Amino acid sequence: MAVSRDELTKLITNALSSSPKRNFKQSVELILVLKDVDPKSQEAKVRETILLPKNVNKEVRICVVAEGEMAIKAREAGAHRVLTKADLPSIDRKAAKKIASECNWILVRSDLMGLAGKILGPALGPRGKVPVPVPVNVEISAIVERYKRAVYVRNKDQLQVSCRIGTEDMDPRDIAENALAVISAIEAKLPNHDKNIGEIIVKTTMGPPVKMKIG
Repeated sequence: MAVSRDELTKLITNALSSSPKRNFKQSVELILVLKDVDPKSQEAKVRETILLPKNVNKEVRICVVAEGEMAIKAREAGAHRVLTKADLPSIDRKAAKKIASECNWILVRSDLMGLAGKILGPALGPRGKVPVPVPVNVEISAIVERYKRAVYVRNKDQLQVSCRIGTEDMDPRDIAENALAVISAIEAKLPNHDKNIGEIIVKTTMGPPVKMKIG
């Protein structure tokens, strides 16, 4: 591991204390700067869904594409939007862009992936989002709750990855746990693991970056 929880807690506390107050709840963002890898090589490409151990105190909007009982249970679980097979053909480009913009995750019953991908995929791709297949017989309420704590991390031929790890009203120790989960997952994907992380940066939405050099 490139850094300890105590070090991350201190880094996050500094970022929170240096952030000016705003009239909205600011997110806390983690940025990992990579080193000693070719940003255009396959080994440096990161495409990872990471489950955070602590809930982020901010609404995560889940869209579910399903049929029958799964669609009913998705609504009961608090999905932001539920689409059925009959709904999909009526979704035009503008509507697809709206769904892609307002929903953090698109969970799709596996047998509807082809149709959903064709209709929603062109709007999701440019936003760095992908439809997530879920088995036909899965307990969708548990999946919805899981993805409320998930983040998708990717880079685009760049030597850095970033994601939200919390909000400014959370305990810094809880945010640090989320940061550790992200760092551990990214290290596992890199060729030399912790040796490929050169810098850790934490900032709030509108606050200045607080940096920690590694190695």
